[in-house]
Amino acid sequence: MVKSEPDYSTAAAQNAHLSRQRPYPLAGLLVIDLTHVLSGPTCTRMLADGGARVIHVERKGSGDDTRSMGPYLTDGSSEYFRIANAGKESIALDFKDAADFDLLKRMIARADIVVENFRPGVMKRLGLDPEELVKQNPRLIVASISGFGQYGPMSQQAAYDTIVQAISGIMDATGASDGPATRVGTSVSDIVAGMLGYAAITTALYAREKTGKGTTVDVAMLDATMSLMSQDLMTSLGLNQVPHRIGNRHPYMYPFDTFACQDQPLAICCGNDHLWSLLVNALNHPEWQDDVQMKTNDLRVANWQLVKAHLESVLQTKPAAVWEQLLTSAGVPNGVVMNIDDTRRLPQVVARGMVKTLPDGNKVMGNPLKYGTWNSYGLQTDAPKYNENENQIRTEFKE
Repeated sequence: MVKSEPDYSTAAAQNAHLSRQRPYPLAGLLVIDLTHVLSGPTCTRMLADGGARVIHVERKGSGDDTRSMGPYLTDGSSEYFRIANAGKESIALDFKDAADFDLLKRMIARADIVVENFRPGVMKRLGLDPEELVKQNPRLIVASISGFGQYGPMSQQAAYDTIVQAISGIMDATGASDGPATRVGTSVSDIVAGMLGYAAITTALYAREKTGKGTTVDVAMLDATMSLMSQDLMTSLGLNQVPHRIGNRHPYMYPFDTFACQDQPLAICCGNDHLWSLLVNALNHPEWQDDVQMKTNDLRVANWQLVKAHLESVLQTKPAAVWEQLLTSAGVPNGVVMNIDDTRRLPQVVARGMVKTLPDGNKVMGNPLKYGTWNSYGLQTDAPKYNENENQIRTEFKE
């Protein structure tokens, strides 16, 4: 069956919250983007969504690594590159070339923010030591995103998202209890490091407004991913016990899980006894509310297999969409387990502008940050072609 394609442009144009004419919160800021692949580019794309001017400095000859990674569009360009670099400008520089290096230093001298995600020590070897850059340009913010941070015994280790997922505990926490540790189904370590890089930079910008002082910023993918592990850390730190993966089930609340219906799984989350009461009445089994094995949350957690069996005996009689409508009407938090290709078509996603069509017809991810005063639409131009803005930038930053 051919799925209908939402009209993202019309939806955004009709939504006052996504007005493209509103001013941007980060307008006027200049960002020199020395990043590559995903963690750093995610951070700088968020800065571009906020209205900052982002100049993506790419490697001479080959450009960002992701330009040669699929999937590819019909014109041969990389969708991987596009998704993290929309809204930016591009110039290719050879750092070993004296003229190019001098140009870069002039760009940095006029910048508000520099973002890089080389392995620790590379910036210093290039003659761009972050601490020295801040000394030379006291209002400058230099953000470094790396696998393990700028110091510590693992700082020099190479890192990709899957490596960090493995080390951080998130891979061991993911998957069925009787199955293997499983990578989270997106590059979560890269992306959360980029998001926290953005958070650290905007925090530093606020501090600069008060003090006039710039700073270095050090964000590690391992730190960022570990910060997502609050539930397992409750078990490890608070109880001094070793946590184990339990699939989709919540360790301390039940029912808080996915449940089989007639056709596909449905997530149901009851975080208290009131919601449990709403659920059992919606399923036409009010007697479960007073069952001695299920009447409190602690009992339901202890007897979760019994609770799940009871619920699925009813849920499997109808399709998930039928139950979703019925439980939503009853006030029970629930949702059908969906593929992102379906999620992006949801009226809610369209209304929130989480996918947008750019002037060239290509679609990109929308801005997840929404403001009452400022521009929430975010960036409005596509990712640049390799070295697309060279002439303009070289002219602008002449001595």
